[in-house]
Amino acid sequence: MDAELFKQQAKAQILAAGAARRPLEIRGGGSKSWYGQQVQGELLDTRAYCGVIDYEPTELVITARCGTPLAEIEALLAQHNQMLAFEPPHFGSAATLGGMVASGLSGPARQAVGALRDFVLGAVLMDGKGDVLHFGGQVMKNVAGYDVSRLLAGSLGTLGLILEVSLKVLPLPVASSSRRFAMTEAEAIRSLNQWGGLPLPISASCWQDGMLTLRLSGAQAAVSAAEKNLGGEALADAGNFWQAIREQTHGFFAAATAQKALWRLSLPSTTTALALPGATLIEWGGAQRWLITDADTDLQLIRAAAADAGGHATLYRSADKSAGVFHPLAPAVAQIHRRLKASFDPSAIFNIGRMYPDF
Repeated sequence: MDAELFKQQAKAQILAAGAARRPLEIRGGGSKSWYGQQVQGELLDTRAYCGVIDYEPTELVITARCGTPLAEIEALLAQHNQMLAFEPPHFGSAATLGGMVASGLSGPARQAVGALRDFVLGAVLMDGKGDVLHFGGQVMKNVAGYDVSRLLAGSLGTLGLILEVSLKVLPLPVASSSRRFAMTEAEAIRSLNQWGGLPLPISASCWQDGMLTLRLSGAQAAVSAAEKNLGGEALADAGNFWQAIREQTHGFFAAATAQKALWRLSLPSTTTALALPGATLIEWGGAQRWLITDADTDLQLIRAAAADAGGHATLYRSADKSAGVFHPLAPAVAQIHRRLKASFDPSAIFNIGRMYPDF
């Protein structure tokens, strides 16, 4: 579809929905439709608005439309030995750029390079009035509206239709090696924090069921030196292992069924093992912890444990999300969210209830 025609049609749909106070569900490939709470409303499908607008490998920046398949973008970057360094999960072949930004999810390399939001340089948004708003730019030096661009990361489509995004990209690492160490959970947390303070090229970590796995990435000399310093056993087929962690096809995640819930806990990396029922997998140097527990486990117990540690808990996957997916906001923060929502979406039509039932 012609780009201008799509924007005209999207504007007409938004204005009509606003006039009728009729909710809209903004959706691309739908690969992350399960994330967050159930959305109601008329579908605004973004997949027709696709294509790379600008890509200059020497500038390490790519700009593309929201409906562009994520796999297409990554394939283009790979041709120039570049990548989306935060390793966004796809959760299916239909994943799009807009859905990637709206979900705000990052993969195993998050601990080393930063989150998705740290790579958003600029964005174009269509708000609830049908106006096209431009934020940020295509270089890090252009900071006008930069925070608004980052604000869209993880907004789950509640602020408007993300039309275009400019992202910083990075070169692929010259060398990579994955090492494994038999450790208890407590030993792994302690080791990860000790190693995190050393000049080691650790780009990913994962502890589960008594085994800690590290990925080393960077210059060949740095990786070789770290291998010698750390020891451990080499992991065969490391690429598939880290992809399985990123896409949650690893056997650990398969245990999340109708009777089991998957929680994501964001905690200070030094937090000791939490006394919670269920199985645990640790990523990001100890800062991200996955918990699989019985679906009827008291969610207040889990959220209280996370809050007491200085973090928060998200009900990531569950057959029943009626108790709420995301950690409740403090009153002052919730008020800021509502004001932002009212500014960008005055008619309250975009992905209503996706983050919080009253938002």
